Amino acid sequence: MKFCSISSGSSGNCIFAGTSGTSVLVDVGISGIRVERGLNEIDMTTRDVEAILVTHEHADHIKGLGVLARRYGIPIYSTEGTIRAIKDNTSVGKIPEGLIHVIHADQEFMVGDITVRPFEISHDAAEPVGFRMEHEGKSAAVATDLGCYDDYTVRYLTGLDVLLLESNHDVHMLEVGRYPYYLKRRILSEHGHLSNETAGQLLGTLLHDNVKHVFLGHLSQENNYEALAYETVCQEVTMGDNPYSSGDFNITIAHRDRISESVIW
Repeated sequence: MKFCSISSGSSGNCIFAGTSGTSVLVDVGISGIRVERGLNEIDMTTRDVEAILVTHEHADHIKGLGVLARRYGIPIYSTEGTIRAIKDNTSVGKIPEGLIHVIHADQEFMVGDITVRPFEISHDAAEPVGFRMEHEGKSAAVATDLGCYDDYTVRYLTGLDVLLLESNHDVHMLEVGRYPYYLKRRILSEHGHLSNETAGQLLGTLLHDNVKHVFLGHLSQENNYEALAYETVCQEVTMGDNPYSSGDFNITIAHRDRISESVIW
């Protein structure tokens, strides 16, 4: 499998995952031009993409969805609630019905030779999901916009080779920052985003000897920065109730403004 982040952050998200025979994008929250440039850096083009998996309808996840789907005829897979919300969003434009495929959390489906397993996430959206992708015993997942996590979340993220995990904000930066009170409450709620500390605690429960790579993603532009997210998560892992140190693993940041390194395994 091959996995990389084309863009990840509060301003736009687009993740690539693929095998030698199948290529998919998880979310298209950036422009089509940026998607194409990112794919070109890994020797791919948008025409190679066979599906777009959409986690939810917020703009930072669907900004370029309509344009790419219409221009290249790429099928879209998402939940019924998310599809309804996308159709109500006039900025996306009309998407041909033949490209839309309704999926359901906890019901796996195939895109080419990739098994996709959608799972529920806690976020203030219509019917949001994360995605676990598997191929010939190899696995990767995208888990952002979680708000919170529980045993159900852990089950879907257990045993992964590669994980892109939300590390959205530093709680102190958010609390003293310029966001209005209602927005701070939303972000800190169970339907908001994972803090650096909580991301580290979740990661500590998921690590195992065969983890290939962990990307920390969906960083807030206002309430986080890369070094802080990395240091906080690593500290939580190292000090947590698990047998590992953060230095035992490849943990890196999924950048907002450029493609991140590719992992091939």
